[in-house]
Parts: sequence; structure tokens; C-alpha cells
Amino acid sequence: MREMFLLRHGETEWSRNGRHTGRTDLPLTEKGEAQARALARLVAERSFDLVLVSPAGRARRTAELAGLTDYEIDPDLWEWDYGGYEGITTPAIRENRPGWYLWRDGVVPGDADHPGEDAAEVGARADRVIGRARAAGGEVALVAHGHFLRVLCARWLDLPPTDGRLFRLDTGTYSRLGYEHAEPVVLSWNAPL
Repeated sequence: MREMFLLRHGETEWSRNGRHTGRTDLPLTEKGEAQARALARLVAERSFDLVLVSPAGRARRTAELAGLTDYEIDPDLWEWDYGGYEGITTPAIRENRPGWYLWRDGVVPGDADHPGEDAAEVGARADRVIGRARAAGGEVALVAHGHFLRVLCARWLDLPPTDGRLFRLDTGTYSRLGYEHAEPVVLSWNAPL
């Protein structure tokens, strides 16, 4: 594999409001659709050997608006399952858990649709995606979610999943992972178009 392009889906109402959005499937806002269309300039310049997209509608819509219409759905690309914190902002969580920080403190179990995951479980999914990307060769594109892609970056660099905390990632941005002298590196991160 030469390079892996990571596209974070465009803005949704919950991402705009800072609500944790794991498995709840929300549409893109107008701004989110514009962000996704802007990514088409990046996509048009390349021919990808493999394109993997999260099952979430917001990721699929981003892929399609960006011009990535020939893709595979990969359930490993789902966002972190926030369990009982699904749909809740960090300030609201901190009302009951002062100082709470996702990367350190994790989530509480939720209902049957949102049982919750810890960082190691997200990291295991990221490792499987990285394995698929490396096996594909050439250029690979992933369209997914903020916290998941941050974990994936950490795992790419052989860091623990919780080190994803070091890589802020905004909606509608792209990042590139690749190699320098056969060692995994970040080529660009959180770049807007």
C-alpha cells in the first residue's frame, strides 16, 4: 500500500453541537453536504485500489458526494460505540462525572443498540481495517468517523488506541497516512478543502 486517505464525514447536527454520535444515524447538514462535495477535488485526482466506507448514512453520503461511488461497506469503520453517552455532550457528562475524558475514562454501558466499547475494542477494529488496506496495495480511501479515525491513526503508528487523543479531527476533512523509508508515518492530518 502506498497511501491511505482518511475522509471524515461532513457535519451533522450532533457533531455541530458536540453530541457523541456513535451508532445513531443522522443525516449531513447543509454545511456537511458542502464539506463532502469539497472533498471531490481530492478524490478526482486519484484512482483508489480500495475504498471502504462506514455503514453509517452520513459516511455513505459523504463518500458519494465526494465522488467515491464504487465502495465497500465495512462494519469495522463504525464510530466508537459510546454506550450510555450516546447523544450526550462532554459538558453534560461532566455534570455527573467531573473531569470525565473519553480517552482516559471510557463510556458506561447503554441500551441494546448502544452497549458501549472501550478503546481496545475500537483499536482491534482499526487493526483489521489497516490489515485490509495493506493487503489491497496501491492507494486506499476510508470514509468514516472522528474518534474511530483518530484511533486508526494511533494504531497505524503502532501507538496504543488511547493515543488517538493526540490527533484532533474535524468534520469534512481529509488526512493521509503512508510511509517514509518503509516506516508508517502521517503525511497530512485534519486538512480542509
